[in-house]
Amino acid sequence: MQEFLELFDYNAWANRTIFDAVAQLPDEQYFRDLKSSYGGVHGTLGHIVWAEQLWLHRWLGRANPPVAQGKDLKSLADVRRRWEEVEAERGRFLAGMTEARLAETRLVKPSSGGEYIHSFRQMFRHFINHSSYHRGQIVTFLRQLGATPPSTDLILYYRRRG
Repeated sequence: MQEFLELFDYNAWANRTIFDAVAQLPDEQYFRDLKSSYGGVHGTLGHIVWAEQLWLHRWLGRANPPVAQGKDLKSLADVRRRWEEVEAERGRFLAGMTEARLAETRLVKPSSGGEYIHSFRQMFRHFINHSSYHRGQIVTFLRQLGATPPSTDLILYYRRRG
């Protein structure tokens, strides 16, 4: 469980790092459609936050978030506010998580169809991988926009923690 707590802490650090970097963009670049799977910076950040909320809802046995893909988030401030709310609630959930519970399962019904049974261990790994993947896309967007992206590498997180 300690390894997962560390990975969740890394994920929060990496998300904050990306939020700080994209806050430097002019609105035109932040909202520009870069023809990616979620448009550009704003759409991809909205997707990350929505997915993090979606997985938390699944872990808690709640219904999916009411608006898919974070399409209700109209600004960077909205995205960051939602993420901070999700992050705080996830922290409370993780505080009660134990090593023994990692094997517990939940029924997952993706919007693409089907039903799957996943353990917390599997869902936690997917969660970290998913957010990292999309943060990598944002790094590419920043380069395309002429900005210098931050590094959110896991090894850098370890080095900064000392």
